[in-house]
Amino acid sequence: MEVEGVVVDSCKGKFKIKVSDSYHVLATLSGKIRQNEIKVLVGDQVVVEVSEYDTTQGRIVRRN
Repeated sequence: MEVEGVVVDSCKGKFKIKVSDSYHVLATLSGKIRQNEIKVLVGDQVVVEVSEYDTTQGRIVRRN
């Protein structure tokens, strides 16, 4: 499941993504983002792929 959000905080490769007013996701970078050395900064809008089983963790698949 993919959701859009805004990067709120980053620390050591983990990013806190604000999806809605009361919902946050802890995400890492996907392999293609790392491979192409795309920088993700605080305030960027991103698309996060979230697991259906654990909706608190995911991975960033695209930066808008």
